[in-house]
Amino acid sequence: MGVEQFNKEIESKFGNRLRSRVNGILIEGDRILMVRHKMSADRDFWSVPGGGMKFGTSATENLKREFLEETSLQIEVEDYLFVHEFLDPPLHAMEHFFKVKRMDGLARLGKDPELSDENQILQEIQWMTSKDLQNLNPNHLHRAFWGIKSLNDLCLWKGYFNFGNISIK
Repeated sequence: MGVEQFNKEIESKFGNRLRSRVNGILIEGDRILMVRHKMSADRDFWSVPGGGMKFGTSATENLKREFLEETSLQIEVEDYLFVHEFLDPPLHAMEHFFKVKRMDGLARLGKDPELSDENQILQEIQWMTSKDLQNLNPNHLHRAFWGIKSLNDLCLWKGYFNFGNISIK
């Protein structure tokens, strides 16, 4: 499948509407579990596991489902941390971040059931230190993780954040 067709599938599944997403921050020791997403044919994007909420199920149920789909891990959802408004047209989402704890399983890359096998956006999962995050190209890292000095700092954030999003005029 070509670049243009890939971009069209991503836009048709996720773009041009406001989405509500849940994201889980799983820290074990000095590492956080991160997922590399293919956001377009020419752009990768590292963030924590998570995804869109399905109508009629709670945030915690959605996050448990997303974690299982993306990482094969069963989790317990702990504290609600913060909300981030992600705006990078055609994508726009209210992203709710929770602290989570592994209950069972070994981390391995899953797949997004909303996308065809040839257009999977999930590319890789990796346990990273704060230093690993600092060494990533910021254009390929979720803004919530830019410039953090300690992974524990993420669990102290409370409130609404908009980390320099592109805005629609």
